[in-house]
Amino acid sequence: MRDCGLPSSPCFVRRRRLKHIGIYVSLFAIGHSTTMLLGVYFNIGVNSYIIDTIIGLSVVYKALDNMGAFQRWLGFQPNTKVATLIFGFFHGFGLSTKIIEYNISPDGLVPNLLAFNVGVEIGQFLALGAILIAMSYLRLRRSFWRHAYTANVVIMTAGFVLMGYQLAGLFASA
Repeated sequence: MRDCGLPSSPCFVRRRRLKHIGIYVSLFAIGHSTTMLLGVYFNIGVNSYIIDTIIGLSVVYKALDNMGAFQRWLGFQPNTKVATLIFGFFHGFGLSTKIIEYNISPDGLVPNLLAFNVGVEIGQFLALGAILIAMSYLRLRRSFWRHAYTANVVIMTAGFVLMGYQLAGLFASA
């Protein structure tokens, strides 16, 4: 019988990783919910091209973070919790801008937005939990790190493409 209280036990590691997912989802949710609610409530819209460019940057940032690039290039690891919160703020502004465009009735707006946020965050937690399970299985394979590096390069490339596409849209609309 394993002792799940020992930091080296597999049970403890799984529980700790699930806790980390909860922390990061919560930080992102706080940022996302705050700017989405305030943006919609006070009718503060931000240029969607700029927000979507920043969202692309967040994708690039996370891919570089996954590959350990900041540690190698800068000699230190930026605080991922702070980055998660900040990118959550930007993602929330992206959603608030889209919601404002729909001219939704203010009747019941705040409870509906809160319910929407709760649903989104539960969905994110479930999706990330499933990804954690799959990643735990894949980490057992010898080729994991090679494939993980390739996957992060693809993700980073997608982030750069999104950024380029949004910047081109920004300049074309000006």
